[in-house]
Amino acid sequence: MSGRCSRGSWSGHASPFRLVATNRAVSADVERRSSHQAASSSRCSRKVLAHHGGEIFVPCGNRRSAVCPTCSDRYAADAYHLMHAGLAGGSKGVPTTVTDKPRAFATLTAPSFGAVHNRSTTASGKTRPCTGCGEYHHQADPRIGTAVDPSTYDYEGSVLWQANAGALWHRFRIALNRELANAAGLKVREFADHARLSYAKVAEYQRRGLVHFHAVVRVDGPDGPTDRTPLWVTSELLDACVKAAAASVKLTVPRPDGVAIDLRWGSQADVRPIRANQAHEVENADGSISETRLAAYVAKYATKTTGKTDGTDRPIRSQLCIDHAKVSDHHRRIIQTAWDLGGLPQYEDLKLRRWAHMLGFRGHFLTKSKHYSTTFKSIRDERRAFRQAETLERLGLDADSVLVINDWAYQGNGYDTDAERELAAALAGRIRDNRRRKYEQETHQ
Repeated sequence: MSGRCSRGSWSGHASPFRLVATNRAVSADVERRSSHQAASSSRCSRKVLAHHGGEIFVPCGNRRSAVCPTCSDRYAADAYHLMHAGLAGGSKGVPTTVTDKPRAFATLTAPSFGAVHNRSTTASGKTRPCTGCGEYHHQADPRIGTAVDPSTYDYEGSVLWQANAGALWHRFRIALNRELANAAGLKVREFADHARLSYAKVAEYQRRGLVHFHAVVRVDGPDGPTDRTPLWVTSELLDACVKAAAASVKLTVPRPDGVAIDLRWGSQADVRPIRANQAHEVENADGSISETRLAAYVAKYATKTTGKTDGTDRPIRSQLCIDHAKVSDHHRRIIQTAWDLGGLPQYEDLKLRRWAHMLGFRGHFLTKSKHYSTTFKSIRDERRAFRQAETLERLGLDADSVLVINDWAYQGNGYDTDAERELAAALAGRIRDNRRRKYEQETHQ
């Protein structure tokens, strides 16, 4: 096929790349023979087994749901399988024996930089008055999370903490290794010979504009998930070590005026054990966590926070962008502070102007240790191989005897007409509904 009729490859993306492409499947044997004959004769010919061409749409790959809900949903699905493999095993090269290992679900928060409007409820669901202003806030009140008194709120400290959150996590990992080693009476350098710390974490934006981390922490044997964990490592020990490590971490950085500020985790560190069970809720009656629900819970944050940061969807290029950004005054102050600090030579390495639209956060939203489970690349390679095998089967071709030759040319971004945009939006809604149904069936099994 050729021309615009090939745009039948609709996938509901908000702003896809438009490419003009040709795709040929030729016989691999003939191809090799032709290459040899080409050196001695120009009369060689290639046997074309299949040919497709025309204009196609390619996904943008943006993980922000505010930019492209379809790509965001796919990223969430990949995040779920990555998290679930490390929690329950049985797939992606992770054995089911990981469910017998000591595991914990930890939440590390940011400290306070000033009073903010808040809304909490009692156990019975009754709303409590705001501790900052004394009013009763509705859950959709835009003031929630914003500073009660912007003149006393420490915007500089909050941006410096946010920019160094990744460094704090790095120090937390080192401290946790040290706590586990000390608990076993080992030297830190000897810990790797007895056990290995595996983890996966996601960053979530709070309404005040600061991130906190949700992390699954697991203790393996020295060779990873296939190796037995030492008997001296228990869930209770891991719980205590995570709390001790979080409390001990400190990073000292200078303010613009040279005064030092100690960056730490907030006091609301929460650690819960992960138990192997088939409960239908993330939290069970005894406070433990089930793998399937937890994987879904963490995967939700992997895209929820990339879709809504209370910042802007695009990088800040100038002061004009800040002045006209559609954000609250509180978050505008954070962006402005990040922009101003980014212009100072002492913070050049933090690249704060580049990350001002992310409220100063410079890290990845989902990171994991090498041996926790599979990788996003492996998951995408599996999907690509599946689609390729599906296409070759439909064409009646054998992968071992076929050579695929692609030719791509970039044409632009987005759709040409309102009709195309409306069709893409309708397809996106249908795809999301189908994916949600499959997702709910899988997480309730």
